[in-house]
Amino acid sequence: MEHDERLTVPWWGWLLTLAVTAALSVPFGLGAPIPVVRWLAFAATPVVAVALWWLGRIRVVVTPEELLVDDARLPRRFIAKAVPLDAAGKAALLGPRAEPLAFVVQRPWIPGAVQVVLNDPADPTPYWLVSTRQPARLARLLDPGAEPAQSADRGNGNAGRA
Repeated sequence: MEHDERLTVPWWGWLLTLAVTAALSVPFGLGAPIPVVRWLAFAATPVVAVALWWLGRIRVVVTPEELLVDDARLPRRFIAKAVPLDAAGKAALLGPRAEPLAFVVQRPWIPGAVQVVLNDPADPTPYWLVSTRQPARLARLLDPGAEPAQSADRGNGNAGRA
């Protein structure tokens, strides 16, 4: 594998979400007159923990043959170019410049992304937009026209915009 990344929820997201859930479930749980409602209120915190784990399960993997994002597979021969995006570039492709047929896997807690432009005439999907913590490195790995990098990648995501 050339790249393997899990799009996990950061520690502060876990802390904030679970603290708010616990803070809200305690008053509702203690004030509920029906025991079933009381238990449902207290069950909210573990349910939210499972939801946070589920949101962070997505993996982005680059092998010599393909790009894998969760269970989606893109053979590398269909990649025309890969463009690293910072937060503003990602926001533009999710908002005013969004293409309805694009394949999008984005996580709001990850500011950077890569736009992978496709060259498959049989596929109506114009590009993939994938969140990543290392947009410059991932774009360099995927871009068929890119030269191999000579310096270490810092993965700051400010390499360019689509």
